[in-house]
Amino acid sequence: MNSTNKLTIALVQADLVWENPTENLHRFQEKIMTISEAIDLVILPEMFTTGFTMNPKHVAETMDGKTVNWMLDMAKHKNCAITGSIIIKEDNQFFNRLLFVHPSGQIDFYDKKHTFTLAGEHKVFSAGNNKTTVMYKGWRICPLICYDLRFPVWARNTEDYDLLFYVASWPKPRIEAWDTLLKARAIENMSYTIGVNRVGTDANGYEYNGNSAGYDMLGNCITKNNKGEEESLVIEIDKNEQNKVRDKFRFLEDRDYFKFQ
Repeated sequence: MNSTNKLTIALVQADLVWENPTENLHRFQEKIMTISEAIDLVILPEMFTTGFTMNPKHVAETMDGKTVNWMLDMAKHKNCAITGSIIIKEDNQFFNRLLFVHPSGQIDFYDKKHTFTLAGEHKVFSAGNNKTTVMYKGWRICPLICYDLRFPVWARNTEDYDLLFYVASWPKPRIEAWDTLLKARAIENMSYTIGVNRVGTDANGYEYNGNSAGYDMLGNCITKNNKGEEESLVIEIDKNEQNKVRDKFRFLEDRDYFKFQ
């Protein structure tokens, strides 16, 4: 795949229909098709086909299921990568799995490491154990999921990634933490950092107000929707500009290295 110094990214902040993959896929297809700009990457929220449900056996899919095939079709049709997390059943286990689908048909994936114990996610979902580095158009990309945002060691930029992003179902009462931690991850890792969160109210009565955002390598806000409304935010990020800043300040050269036991 040809490399590029710039990426144009769509952050799709949306309401979700509870445990209804068919309707959610229909709605996301409409949203994606209305994006007029030439896009390199579309980022969708966590569990974008179902909402953040703890009933995986009712809505889980496989890696050759409907949603994966929809993502493959959309990526090919729009000639861009599409990413977001869905519920996958594999080897009699359920995973909150982020899929990164390339326009070529290649699929990278990341299984959520930090399952959200407050909601009982750890009781029904198996946790992943490995970070994933996605290579796309010459960019090294680190994809993570929601609760992972609270754990800076897991996100530490030891892989020299160029872009860090989170897909999320982060509720309104704790949105200040979302805003603060996204900015912190950008600053400490000297990396473009994006968070895509949902809006609306789920079947459990939890309210989500979005605040999807993008930050540059110094923590400056590039874009943000804090209105609690559906919107597709489109931004362009520049790897050359990021490398210039990294070369000037060289903070990453003093980073600590950690080994997981």
